[in-house]
Amino acid sequence: MDNLTLVIPAKNEKESLPKVLEELKRYNLKILIILEKSDIETINSLKNFNCEILYQNNKGYGDALIQGINYVKTEFFCIFNADGSFNPIELKSMHQRINDDNLDIIFASRYEKGCSSEDDTFVTLLGNFIFTKIGQFFFKLNITDILYTFVMGNTEKVQNLKLKNTDFSFCVELPIKANKQKLFIATSKSNERARIGGKKKVNAFRDGFLILLSMISLFFNK
Repeated sequence: MDNLTLVIPAKNEKESLPKVLEELKRYNLKILIILEKSDIETINSLKNFNCEILYQNNKGYGDALIQGINYVKTEFFCIFNADGSFNPIELKSMHQRINDDNLDIIFASRYEKGCSSEDDTFVTLLGNFIFTKIGQFFFKLNITDILYTFVMGNTEKVQNLKLKNTDFSFCVELPIKANKQKLFIATSKSNERARIGGKKKVNAFRDGFLILLSMISLFFNK
């Protein structure tokens, strides 16, 4: 997987990120960490690891991902959480499928048969169900987990989407714009683990409202 770069947004992840990077040592891939210059404790936790740091110019989860993806030089990228909730074992099957099936983007899903999540709450489960159904009905999206950002894709094609959403509504902007551009997308089975440490950065109601506004805007802007 030497043509793959993991894009890891890492805001205040000093506790979990070193454990994630230790797990990733066995994989032949590149690692790009995106964080703020002021996050000294997380920066210091990276001293013993072979990864590249990209300092975020602005604020926001989506902003970190857009900046990271636009920086990537390898053929493929993969958004990867710093909190330990993504299992790196799944990277190999995602990478193999994106190559074998000639896909542009593959979206991992916790809601396919045989999949699970140890980190979901009732509120996030319900919100994801609603937004996924909106995506399927109004945007004809053939994915089953629209808010799960365990995503692997062709770097150049995703860069060409000109993604703009700097908050958590990035989660829906990516698949909707990819589908509008007729990119080849598919779903991959995933089992989300419990986070190692720290709290969820998502505010379910505030970010849910922003996601809804984004979907309305994307629907009317053909």
